[in-house]
Amino acid sequence: MDQSLKLIFSGVAIAFTFVTFVPYILSILSGRTKPHVFSWIIWGATTTIIFLAQLEAKGGIGAWPIGLSGMITLFVAFLAFIKRSDISITRADWLLFLIAMASLPFWYFTSNPLWAVVILTFVDMLGFGPTLRKAYAFPHEENLSFFILFIVRNTFALMALEYYSLTTVLFPVAVNIACLFLVVMVSYRRKNVYI
Repeated sequence: MDQSLKLIFSGVAIAFTFVTFVPYILSILSGRTKPHVFSWIIWGATTTIIFLAQLEAKGGIGAWPIGLSGMITLFVAFLAFIKRSDISITRADWLLFLIAMASLPFWYFTSNPLWAVVILTFVDMLGFGPTLRKAYAFPHEENLSFFILFIVRNTFALMALEYYSLTTVLFPVAVNIACLFLVVMVSYRRKNVYI
């Protein structure tokens, strides 16, 4: 695919990153959305590390939206903490965070970003656990448009990748599947749970 087209896809993915996160952040600030702080800490850490692995695996400009997302995700974790959205942190949450952080030395010692991406993608999927638990109980406290737009953003990020390998595509594909599952589950629960 033409390099200028990849740049356009990356630009669209970056634009969708802002279109996705700005309303979500505003909904947190207004108190309508109450994210689970530890899910966002895990997601911010894993996304940032995966961005670095994608760069090493020659993901190029297609990795930029993932890097931006990592930084903004850590900001959402900060907002979730200061707004006291949902700060219930279990031992399982800590375990997931420690596994995510353990991927760095694993990557360093293997010199292979694929293993870091596999571990981090697995941890990121487990990071959905606290959010799924909360969203199942309180489906009206999640912002579905955020997760729908995230699917669109990741699709453009995938199209912008300069090199396709398991290292560069695993994470965005897995996140798309997890976001889709969350959207379907919350939509179903909203029809069956009344405020």
